[in-house]
Amino acid sequence: MKSAFLFPGQGSQKAGMLHDLPQHTSILKTLLEANEVLNQDVLLWDTEEALQSTVAVQVTLLTVEVATARALMSEGAVPDMVAGHSVGSFSAAVIAGVLNFKDALLLVKKRGELMEGAYPHGYGMGVVLGLNERTLLPIIEEISTSTHPVFLANVNAPDQITIAGMLSAIENVFEIARRKGARKAHFLNVSVPSHCALLQFVSDALEKAFEDISFHEPCIPYAGNRTARALRKASAIREDLALSISNPVRWYDATSVLFELGARLFVEMSPGSVLTELARSAFTDARSLSVSEYGLQTASILIQREKARSV
Repeated sequence: MKSAFLFPGQGSQKAGMLHDLPQHTSILKTLLEANEVLNQDVLLWDTEEALQSTVAVQVTLLTVEVATARALMSEGAVPDMVAGHSVGSFSAAVIAGVLNFKDALLLVKKRGELMEGAYPHGYGMGVVLGLNERTLLPIIEEISTSTHPVFLANVNAPDQITIAGMLSAIENVFEIARRKGARKAHFLNVSVPSHCALLQFVSDALEKAFEDISFHEPCIPYAGNRTARALRKASAIREDLALSISNPVRWYDATSVLFELGARLFVEMSPGSVLTELARSAFTDARSLSVSEYGLQTASILIQREKARSV
């Protein structure tokens, strides 16, 4: 049975998530590496106060996810493919062998700094449940203007779509969506309008920063955020990492590609279980588990047991 490691994005963070990691050799080495790169104790970055910063959220998510994946792999639980949601794509790129962890840390820190300073007031993200893209997109296009922009941001499931832009425009989309039959529409605890044209300047800055970074050919397939295709070339993954912040994340399509490639075990790295629930709903013929729910050792045993059954 092929397995896919899934790496969550912003929104999955929680206070103490670095401190909650088990005392595993691979995890301790990853934390030490992060300290050396940041020139600061990364364990100071996961307090509730610190996580008010987009920079801290993204750096700590990357660290937790890479540490978790490395620990699993050191125990023999190795993925056949990877996918990361938003900033989680950098974790996926590290585990796929495309980026080294040091470079990923510095890039994610820069990404967070650019995002954090972009729209300090009046912008954010929301989610609409119960409408598909074909129904919701015309509503977004009707509401969005140059002075009150709103965009499609993430397609996490056929009927779970996030939108990004000015808060007043998002609320206007909510009102029409509810009249059109949306089960639920509410704001997310995100102050940055991610994955839309408002962050094109971040994509441009990342592309510039990538010029000084070494990208390596992936050792396993990586499902792209923007194209929702299995990417097997470093150049394609590099482009995905740069452009996904200013384009919608096609998460449902990306994980569908992994399923088509034979993934029947989806394993979400700590922290959280949002991606696990999405996979469970989308792929009833597959098994989905969250490391944060099962624990590192149990997850490792289950991954290896399921993979052995297909040999």
